Amino acid sequence: MLKRINWSVIFTGFAWLISLAGVVVLLSFINVKKQTVKCTDVKILIPGADNFIEREEIDAILKEDQGVLLGRNLENINIHKIEKKLQSNPYIGFAKVYVDMDGVLHIEVKQRQPILRILNENGQDFYIDNEGLKMPISSNFTANVLVATGHITEVFGSRVDSLHTQLARDLYKTAQYIKKDTLWDSQIEQIVVDQKNDIELIPRVGNQRIILGDADSLEKKMKNLLLFYKKAMPQVGWDTYRTINIKYTNQIVCEKRDSTGLGRKAKTISAADSLRIQRSVTDSLIKSTIVAEMDDRPEPDQQEKEVLKKSEVRKIEPKKVEPKKTTPVKTEVKKPAVTPAAKPKETKPADKKDKPKQTVTTQPKPAKSEAQLKKEKAAREKEIRALEKQYKTQQN
Repeated sequence: MLKRINWSVIFTGFAWLISLAGVVVLLSFINVKKQTVKCTDVKILIPGADNFIEREEIDAILKEDQGVLLGRNLENINIHKIEKKLQSNPYIGFAKVYVDMDGVLHIEVKQRQPILRILNENGQDFYIDNEGLKMPISSNFTANVLVATGHITEVFGSRVDSLHTQLARDLYKTAQYIKKDTLWDSQIEQIVVDQKNDIELIPRVGNQRIILGDADSLEKKMKNLLLFYKKAMPQVGWDTYRTINIKYTNQIVCEKRDSTGLGRKAKTISAADSLRIQRSVTDSLIKSTIVAEMDDRPEPDQQEKEVLKKSEVRKIEPKKVEPKKTTPVKTEVKKPAVTPAAKPKETKPADKKDKPKQTVTTQPKPAKSEAQLKKEKAAREKEIRALEKQYKTQQN
């Protein structure tokens, strides 16, 4: 008995053969076309706002590696070699090169995106991009990113390289977290590494240092800091604390600054504070956005609220020098108040009639003291009116 023929399988196989033959014919046609078509134009696309590399530099790289491209046959242009040459540039992360049938050579370049700038203890200056790779500083463009300074031992060689020290990896992780969060991206403006290799965050709003420690449990630490900002800062003020230590995940340890020192700093403005004064308007705007951002964040759970209860505050007791300073101030204020009241006392008992009354009984004294009080009151009211009139004239 003959088997039934499966015509669907035959038609499917026949369709695949026709498609394969069409692809072969098309490729052969493209190959023939390449031999006749010449390069008519070179279009370079560099997306993004950063300008680490310009079109003129890419043109120079192409000319050095391939020579003049315009007017050459497309088959004589090595596309893969151009891609490798462009990707060897330290500011280019990815390059794509292709041609169309009109003879146009298309080059798409993706630049590296730095998120942190490192100033190490040896004086070297370099970037860390969003992939965790080091890249050099450019003379064409300066990226607006976080700056890390202090006791940093990570060095930069002559080529793009990965991070070698644990501290550099913690700095990269911290900068990456801050970059992704809109609140902390606006609030944190600098990172400092102290001699203990603890990472410290310098805020834009508030005159204190936030001791982060390392990048372990980073999200938990920043949640505790946000909780502290929402609950404690509005009550005590943004400049009350000298340090806020969040390196311990289960508590927040704060250190108050000297209150007398704050008073002295408020009276005198040094040259070093000129930059902070110029940026006061910007800081106020950023503070309003930070407060609005904190209000929009959801309330923490009960476990996070216990962290605020466990937080400790170490207060530096100021030296008590206040009694010495207040005594001369009181004497200066009392002098103008005593002189107008003393004049009527000296003039009125100067009459000759009052002399024999010194041996008299104490009955007429209350009547005279009331009269003196009335006159003293009238004199004081007159002086107050004169002072008010003088003050108004000075203001006008």
